[in-house]
Amino acid sequence: MRIVIKIGTSTLAHKTGRINIRRVEKLCKVISDLKNQGHELIMVSSGAIGMGVGKLSLQGKPDDIPTKQAAAAVGQCELMYIYDKLFSEYNHTVAQILVTDADIECDERRTNFENTMRRLLELGAIPIINENDSIATAEIVIGDNDTLGAIVAKNLQADLLIILSDIDGLFTADPHKDNNAVLLHTVSEITSEIEEMTGGSVSGLGTGGMTTKLKAAKIVTESGTDMVIANGDDPDILYDIVDGKDIGTRFIAKGKA
Repeated sequence: MRIVIKIGTSTLAHKTGRINIRRVEKLCKVISDLKNQGHELIMVSSGAIGMGVGKLSLQGKPDDIPTKQAAAAVGQCELMYIYDKLFSEYNHTVAQILVTDADIECDERRTNFENTMRRLLELGAIPIINENDSIATAEIVIGDNDTLGAIVAKNLQADLLIILSDIDGLFTADPHKDNNAVLLHTVSEITSEIEEMTGGSVSGLGTGGMTTKLKAAKIVTESGTDMVIANGDDPDILYDIVDGKDIGTRFIAKGKA
């Protein structure tokens, strides 16, 4: 399968902004093993700003755009250094792709992006994509790598998009506020009732909430791709998700339901 895995800041970093070494090491090991099985893997990785916050010893996520851009520039270096080091231990090569809205909206630039991605996959590399937060203020304001993951999955005709976050999936209510909230394992159609079951980012370092994930689900399911939202605490769940087991919330592509 061709699988896009979107990794949220809360999966990569502690609340301090510093990298969660044990989890990221395990994540890279599992992704390497899935690639060894023959799957094509594409990563959409958040975390640049969060890691920059930690690296620069800032008190928290900055509010002003210039400091966010500075944190992103520092954090992206750290992020790719870690990925390159860890994936190299399993004999896999990574490639960095930084994109903006213009790279997707402009037909020529989008074609160039798609051609580069397909060639990287043919060459056996693991593309790691992030928004170009250090120069594109619109992307920082939107802060929406969930949608970016969906766009990548759609444009590259992926079989599956996996969004790893700080929550187990889509609940009938906010599980942090309502003890009666129930996890929905399968969503065959995104109705108005489903859209009402949204909340914000839990960690405070990330910027996407369940609303952006539902937006991503709409994009990919309408293009024929399944999507799974799952908790990134234990990267081993990626094995079960790829095997089709009942993990997190799976949004079924139109035509498959």
